[in-house]
Amino acid sequence: MAAFPFTVHATDGKARTGVLETSRGAIRTPAFMPVGTAGTVKALTVEQVAATGADILLGNTYHLMLRPTAERVRRLGGLHRFMRWERPILTDSGGFQVMSLSQISKVTEESVTFQSHLDGSRHVLTPERSIQIQADLLGSDIVMQLDELVALPATPEKAAEAMRRSARWGQRSKAAFGTREAQALFGIQQGGTDEMLRRESAERLQEIGFDGYAIGGLAVGEGHQAMCEVLDYAPGMLPVERPRYLMGVGKPIDIVEAVYRGVDMFDCVLPTRSGRHGQAWTWDGPLNLKNARFTEDESPLDPTIPVSASRDYSKAYLHHLVKAGEILGQVLLSWHNIAFFQALMAEMRAAIAENRMEAFRRDFAARQRRAGGWDSAERSAG
Repeated sequence: MAAFPFTVHATDGKARTGVLETSRGAIRTPAFMPVGTAGTVKALTVEQVAATGADILLGNTYHLMLRPTAERVRRLGGLHRFMRWERPILTDSGGFQVMSLSQISKVTEESVTFQSHLDGSRHVLTPERSIQIQADLLGSDIVMQLDELVALPATPEKAAEAMRRSARWGQRSKAAFGTREAQALFGIQQGGTDEMLRRESAERLQEIGFDGYAIGGLAVGEGHQAMCEVLDYAPGMLPVERPRYLMGVGKPIDIVEAVYRGVDMFDCVLPTRSGRHGQAWTWDGPLNLKNARFTEDESPLDPTIPVSASRDYSKAYLHHLVKAGEILGQVLLSWHNIAFFQALMAEMRAAIAENRMEAFRRDFAARQRRAGGWDSAERSAG
């Protein structure tokens, strides 16, 4: 029995919509998880994030273990109490940071040894320690196994080695996690862009048995088209009765294409990172609010999205805030972007339930092309 029941309410081709029931509330799928790297979704309060309709947040094990330390979070009541978020939280294992910090980290069969990017101090992360941090110290609702991923392109030998080590670490993670009623453990499929490695990884993970399954090792340099080609087969290798989570993705067009191919859950820093740099995401592509064409544009970003940042402030005012370097501009654009991503997920849930996901996908890509000639939109849905 999985820790959290997952019910698929409707399907349309490979796309599906449903609900993952957790002890802290329901997660409607397809779901987008705003990223709260260090215990905060950058520039936003938890009340603002909740107002966007987000059912779940993501926290980062690597950053929290370094500052303020996982032990301190535990002493202060766990991550939910610490950041005042009462809904579910998924924490990643630290595997992505291991890859991105490869110059100051070393991977062995037993563990990952790395230097802190903050002060150079030495740390050791094992599958068991990753589980302890996430489940026991942070109090995560969904815990991720420790995995090893490689930047793409990678040699077949390197991709296979990382995939098989990830499977062995998955077994160790499962043993350390044990059986818990109020928490779930997800395994992570690896294998780069190699279909046979992906299949082997999926089979190994299912032999171990997890509450959910993630597709890892994508959005790490392979490009949009290659990612879509992997997603043509990777989700179908994972159990149909459990949620499928595509880690670290991504742009709206990437998410639409992944949902179309059977993925249920997503996370990415893009909405808030874009907001901090003056960019707003819309149905007609991204808008650069630094652009002079918005100087006297009195229209809001999107009057249909029910948060103040989207409907109550003019593009002219947002342009002024961005050009003046005012913090409020970053706050409002980040808030709007998170709300837009949630609106996108809601529209796809409705499209799947009404058996019109194919039409939604094509219309969405067409609007992106008209707005900015996005190559990714044209390639994926042409």
